[in-house]
Amino acid sequence: MQIEERAVGDVTVVTVTGDITLNKGGDVILKDKINSLLQQGNKKLLLDLGRVAYVDSAGLGQLVQVKVTASRNAAELKLLNITKRLQDLLVVTRLSTVFDSFESEAEGLSSFK
Repeated sequence: MQIEERAVGDVTVVTVTGDITLNKGGDVILKDKINSLLQQGNKKLLLDLGRVAYVDSAGLGQLVQVKVTASRNAAELKLLNITKRLQDLLVVTRLSTVFDSFESEAEGLSSFK
């Protein structure tokens, strides 16, 4: 898994490429990256998952964990470009109510206060 970050105004867009799975360590890499951004004072995070092909249960758990960690640090974490498969997974697990998700970057960016 690869993670790239870029600032768009006061929002940090985090682009994830690859799988978020236990076997490939993607769950830990994502957690470490989000924790690092929070420690640097980033409070508005837009997680672009458009290049993520597969998320296993550990990866899904990690998405929930980084959302909780962000909330505990008075930060917002929102999802961008989630795949149909991930959207279906979020609906089945009822996590679609936990995450704000957007199809376009402009929409996601404008959703932050």
